[in-house]
Amino acid sequence: MGKLTGFKEWPRRTAPRREVAERLQDWREVYEERPADESARQAGRCMDCGIPFCQQGCPLGNLIPDWNDLVYHDRWEAAWRALASTNDFPEFTGRLCPAPCEAACTLSINLPPVTIEQIEKEIVERAFAEGWVQARPPRAHTGMRVAIVGSGPAGLAAASQLNRAGHHVTVFEKSDRAGGLLRYGIPDFKLEKWVIDRRLEILRAEGIEIRTSVEVGVEPTWRALRDSHDAVLVAIGASVARDLDVPGRDLDGVCFAMGFLEQQNRVVAGDSDRSPLDAEGKRVIVLGGGDTGSDCLGTALRQGAAEVTQIELFPAPPAERAPDNPWPQWPLIFRTSSSQEEGGDREYALRTTHLEGEDGTLGRLHASRVELIRDNGRVKLVDVPGSEVVHEVDLLVLAMGFVHPAAASLAEQVGAALDRRGNVAVDGTYRTTAPGFYAAGDAHRGASLVVWAIAEGREAARAIDADLMDTAPRLSTRGQDQPFGGR
Repeated sequence: MGKLTGFKEWPRRTAPRREVAERLQDWREVYEERPADESARQAGRCMDCGIPFCQQGCPLGNLIPDWNDLVYHDRWEAAWRALASTNDFPEFTGRLCPAPCEAACTLSINLPPVTIEQIEKEIVERAFAEGWVQARPPRAHTGMRVAIVGSGPAGLAAASQLNRAGHHVTVFEKSDRAGGLLRYGIPDFKLEKWVIDRRLEILRAEGIEIRTSVEVGVEPTWRALRDSHDAVLVAIGASVARDLDVPGRDLDGVCFAMGFLEQQNRVVAGDSDRSPLDAEGKRVIVLGGGDTGSDCLGTALRQGAAEVTQIELFPAPPAERAPDNPWPQWPLIFRTSSSQEEGGDREYALRTTHLEGEDGTLGRLHASRVELIRDNGRVKLVDVPGSEVVHEVDLLVLAMGFVHPAAASLAEQVGAALDRRGNVAVDGTYRTTAPGFYAAGDAHRGASLVVWAIAEGREAARAIDADLMDTAPRLSTRGQDQPFGGR
């Protein structure tokens, strides 16, 4: 694929990032466009490896070598068709996915991988610019009605597929705007919201009904929703955040990451002039070293925080793969995100022991250093004696991940079983234990990646369609057969 010797001739080049001083003054996306000829060279690095491990690494099974080759040969529209055959929303994954495909790229054995994610974004943006992405309503309708609860990537992917199959699809979203976590949990400097709105316009034009400000489980109840639809897909995400169980947690100045990010996203959207959780002039600590923590770091820096420190419980990962972390596994290595590039400090191996302040307001975070030890083959964290540290802090943002979906009403009202982690339990075809109810994405697998959400939304749609039509699955999820075509 691409140029036979391209990977030898051309080094990996990612899209340029805007200067830090410039991007800290606005909320626009960090990355700039890459010249088309450079994109062709990067696609030409795809090395005809024989076995496309990149496809194995992609939950969607994207036809990556195919569209790399097409981009290299300047066949962009054909590349778009190949990409759209497996991915409903490459404009989302091309911006937000951590790219497990690149980690699995054969070049990653000893060289930097192909810039797969960036090429994916460039294909879809070219497709929009050229008018290749158009609404295509189904030619016929089945008369079946499907309700999808949640308008994140899993719910919207399922809606797209089920609508394409001819079912009448209604998406219910409890927030005032559709998009789920993409809308209020991702900062605009990673995903500007016109990207979501552009896709929603197409979905509506194709016949999908999207109702916002509807909290299913309250009004209507889950039972009432099922009574008026032939099937219900639960795609509510995993919104219950992991909390910090230490003395002083109730002090003013402690907030969850999603609240912090949502309030600023609403400011950017024009809903308010200033976030009630604004970090301007404050000493900020972000607990959590993952993507969400990094998003909070970038947000605090743009708000004008006096200082920001991101704290991770575990020790820093190694600069290169450890012996027990071989290719093509996801590399557990030290990384620097675009937000971490912009400023702030990072500390590792710190466990918060308690918080303190005056007059009910947060002022200090106490923590102890920890180390990993092996005990009878098991790894655990233990405090290092005498290692306590104290950080002055005005705003503490908890970005420690999510534990499970807010699914109590679903279990109570229709008897859908939850697993031991609190996720919605499903069988091998996304059916819950409640008849007519299905679940996909983070609602059943726990907090995960946008690419997994889209993949599961497609798979769940395939299962729902098969059950409704009492037939073998008609919807393709991995580009093998396309009775309903790509975009």
